[in-house]
Amino acid sequence: MGVPIVLVHGLRVSGSMWRPQVELLEGQGCTVVAPDLPGHGSRRGEEFSLGRAVDTVLEAIDGVGGRALLVGLSLGGFVSIAAAGAAPGRVAGLVAASCTAKPAQSLAQVYRIPAVLMDRLPDKGATLNERFHRLTLRDGAAEAVLDGGLAVEAATAVIDAVSEMDPLSALASYKGPVWLINGARDHFRIHEKQFFDACADGRLVNVPRAGHMVSLDQPVNFSRIVADAADVVAVRERAVEGGGGSPRAVEADGAG
Repeated sequence: MGVPIVLVHGLRVSGSMWRPQVELLEGQGCTVVAPDLPGHGSRRGEEFSLGRAVDTVLEAIDGVGGRALLVGLSLGGFVSIAAAGAAPGRVAGLVAASCTAKPAQSLAQVYRIPAVLMDRLPDKGATLNERFHRLTLRDGAAEAVLDGGLAVEAATAVIDAVSEMDPLSALASYKGPVWLINGARDHFRIHEKQFFDACADGRLVNVPRAGHMVSLDQPVNFSRIVADAADVVAVRERAVEGGGGSPRAVEADGAG
């Protein structure tokens, strides 16, 4: 039995965005869950905070046995980094995608201004966001995103909360294996070297022809990266449980 996988969605969207990964990974026999964060999907209307989001992730991990590979994209990447830093013993491995930009006030302002402007529209920008996803996503990806609804009203609170976090310190406090995944065309790559340097055991992967929504731009490639990460983590977990030497040595011998 492999290590369970918890998938954490991005801003405005919900766990439904992970439908391609859930189908592909469950088809390989993986246990996969994709919870909705506060203020999103089935939890629209709830107040978002980073602490509540981390609690949601940790509850999902507890629901699949208390230890899992944690995979997050964009907002979900920042939340996953915070969860790994807060509870490293429950995170067997971390895949953080599309989130290698320090969310300082200056960067957050770039996203806060459009969010405030959208908030002034009659529908809070829902129509514009839906059109954007339908224009930029293909092969059923737009439907996967839109089926869970677009929590456009949550944007300002999320941006304010994330802009206060220190992801580099959280990464540095987590000693497990980390995969930093970016689309080659993603604007959130700007600090990827600093994020990589903060990892005690990190890997940096850039996916060609993919943008910020790398899991939807390249669903098969992204799912393969997650599956490979799950295999590596499973080998390490078995090594620790069996007392058969260091996980790194076993990984080199048994995982290729």
